[in-house]
Amino acid sequence: MKTKVLSLDNKASGEVDLKDDIFGLEPRADLIQRVVVWQLAKRRAGTHKILTRAEVNRTKHRHGKQKGGGTARHGARSAPLFVGGAKAMGPVNHSHEFDLPKKVRALGLKHALSSKAKSGSIVVLENAVSKSVKTKELAAQFGKLGCDNALVVDGEFDKNFELSARNLSHVSILPAAGLNVYDIMKRDKLVITKSALKAIEERLS
Repeated sequence: MKTKVLSLDNKASGEVDLKDDIFGLEPRADLIQRVVVWQLAKRRAGTHKILTRAEVNRTKHRHGKQKGGGTARHGARSAPLFVGGAKAMGPVNHSHEFDLPKKVRALGLKHALSSKAKSGSIVVLENAVSKSVKTKELAAQFGKLGCDNALVVDGEFDKNFELSARNLSHVSILPAAGLNVYDIMKRDKLVITKSALKAIEERLS
C-alpha cells in the first residue's frame, strides 16, 4: 500500500510503501477492544478501600446477655448489622491487572494501525522538525495537514518541535517505542514520521 510523504507545510516529498501485513489487515474491533481493556486495567490504581470488620474501631465484646434479651446473640458491635459497623463485602486494595499474550497485543496493534490506514487517517511526514519554538506556527501547520485531533509518532523528537507541540491540546506526541493501541484509537489522525515508520515495521515484522 503506497501513501504520500508530506512535509509539515503539507507539500508532497515522495511516496512510501506501507506493509500490508501491518497496515493492510481487515480491522477486528474485538481484538482492538481486548487490548484497550487490558491497557486501561493496568492503569487502574485499585486503591478504593473501606474499613473491614477487623479494622472498625468498636468493641469486640459480646453485645448484651447470652440469654433472655429477646434478640440474637452478637459477638461484636463491628458487625455490618449495627450502625457504625463495617460494610459487608466492600472494596479493598487490589490490582485490576490481568495477563494478555504478547501475540494478541502485537496483533491488536497491527489491527489498530490497519483501521487508521483503512479510514485514510494516517499521515506520513518526512520529519517532525521546527526551526524555533512557536506553538502558533505549529498549530497552523497541523491545520494545513488537516490534523485537528492527532497523535504524532517519531523515533526521537526534535526539541523545538516537542516544546511547540506540548501546549496543543488537540495534539499528542509519542515515541515509536511507546506506540500503543489506546493512544492510536483515542485520536482521529495518526501522524508518523519516516523514521518512526521504519521502527514500527521492524518492531512488528
